[in-house]
Amino acid sequence: MKSPPPGIDDALQGALNALHSQLSQFVGSLPLRDSDIRELAEELARSPQLQRNLTELQERYIAQWTHIMRGNDEASIGDSDDGRDFSDRRFAAPEWHEIPWFKTIRNIYLLNSSYLEEFSELLSLNASGKNRLAFVCKQFADAMSPANNPATNPQALRQAFASDGESFIDGAQMFAADVARGQISMTDQTAFEVGRNIAVTPGEVIFENELIQLIQYRATTGRIYSRPLLIVPPFINKYYILDLQQSNSFVRYCVDQGMTTFIISWRNIPDELGHLTWDDYLDKGIFEAIRAVRKISGMESINTLGFCVGGTLLATAVSVLAAKEMDHVNSMTLLASMLDFSDTGDISVYVDETYVEQVERRYRAGGVVPGSQLSGSFSSLRANELVWFFVVNNYLLGKTPRAFDLLYWNSDAANLPGPLYAYYLRNMYLENKLRVPGALQIKGQPIDLRAIKVPALLVATKEDHIVPWKTAYHSATLLGGDTRFVLGASGHVAGIINPASAHRRKHWIASGNDLSPDPQRWLASAQEKSGSWWTQWMRWLQPLAGKRVRVRKTLGNKHYVPLEPAPGRYVSERISLSEDIGNG
Repeated sequence: MKSPPPGIDDALQGALNALHSQLSQFVGSLPLRDSDIRELAEELARSPQLQRNLTELQERYIAQWTHIMRGNDEASIGDSDDGRDFSDRRFAAPEWHEIPWFKTIRNIYLLNSSYLEEFSELLSLNASGKNRLAFVCKQFADAMSPANNPATNPQALRQAFASDGESFIDGAQMFAADVARGQISMTDQTAFEVGRNIAVTPGEVIFENELIQLIQYRATTGRIYSRPLLIVPPFINKYYILDLQQSNSFVRYCVDQGMTTFIISWRNIPDELGHLTWDDYLDKGIFEAIRAVRKISGMESINTLGFCVGGTLLATAVSVLAAKEMDHVNSMTLLASMLDFSDTGDISVYVDETYVEQVERRYRAGGVVPGSQLSGSFSSLRANELVWFFVVNNYLLGKTPRAFDLLYWNSDAANLPGPLYAYYLRNMYLENKLRVPGALQIKGQPIDLRAIKVPALLVATKEDHIVPWKTAYHSATLLGGDTRFVLGASGHVAGIINPASAHRRKHWIASGNDLSPDPQRWLASAQEKSGSWWTQWMRWLQPLAGKRVRVRKTLGNKHYVPLEPAPGRYVSERISLSEDIGNG
């Protein structure tokens, strides 16, 4: 047997230290409340039936554990008929299925995971407590996978022996670099640069204030539509999710279709802007941008589009304009946006009265919410894909992650002002006031989504874990005008950034604007179409975009002169990251 390479003990200890640090940060950030633990203990004490059910669960566990430890030759937990596990890529290496030691470790782990899942399902806690417990159990189980441990991951050990320990050394160096950055590397950070190979659609910044830069893009067609399009991206990350590389840039697609296209680039909030509120984002962001676009285009009303929380913000702005009978918006498109927050999916485990009160107290006098905190919370919703895969790949195997523009953008988070964040959590996520006519006053104006009479099209994606598609569908039913709904395939980002030229995935549409009260019934009657939803949306937008006119030679006008080339300064400002990876 080959002897261990020199220095591998130290290298292994370094990998173990990296794992321990990541585990401590991750598990410490899970949203289990003291009140949940008290309620769990009380329920166990007062319910004889629950005690019997728990005893039965423990007896089944012991029987299965004994079965595994005896080395029974039957197909193992999670195996297919030929002994391979196709459902879980963490255990794809042949050693997990062919070497008894690793096979036993894997099966015990899967048994423990199954036990935690069944335990959480036994309890009859209140809905929010039960959801949090189930979420924490799953996250804890994922974190404790033997695939995450260098001492029990056969692929990591094989790689270490083959490289004389260099893979662990490389992994330790990457871990140290990530600690310095305050973030796990999900992509090759050297592969992309804003303005060089992403966010490269030609244009000019034609307006800026302390909160936004407004970019106007240069036409690529001989004639353009007279009515412009203003895009409102989410303010949690940078705008260039909608302008990645030329092949998958939504902005470039709009420009190539003849749309006079503008986009808001939100500021990465510094300490001195930590006092800004939701109303400030409307005043200094949406309304200033609408004013500029109208004056530059000479059009009384413009077309608008919002993505994610940018769509929520846009809808509140259009509600204010509708209440004031100001016809500045001609149409509204919302991409993966919520107006009805009755079901917010897995992220609801973080947002309850206790958490929101903590946020309100902390930011009552202002302050900045670190982008790393928000990024860590979102990553935890898909921890196996967005946390532990990279822990294994980077730190245990010593591999540099591949270049991927979506993950580069995902790592480029932005700070938020605390008052804005607290307002959003309280009024949207927790109390769901936006959907209730008159429940919210924006700019001193009671708002009612039913007053939005302009044509609207809402796009959701079927596998979205941040904006569940049925929630987005219910949001469509709150508007008062001709409203259409389109369902795309895939998830929150990949389903939206699905370029038409690639002709990938599929989408569903219904004839006319018939929105059934039941989203599942709508889906059953909808037509399935191949390819991207982009083309479907463009066919809807073009009749609303005015007549074709000749392209102007210059961007902006005498009141809005070009300040600097796109993508501008604001998008290039990086956040000051937390020193603790995964801090959430």
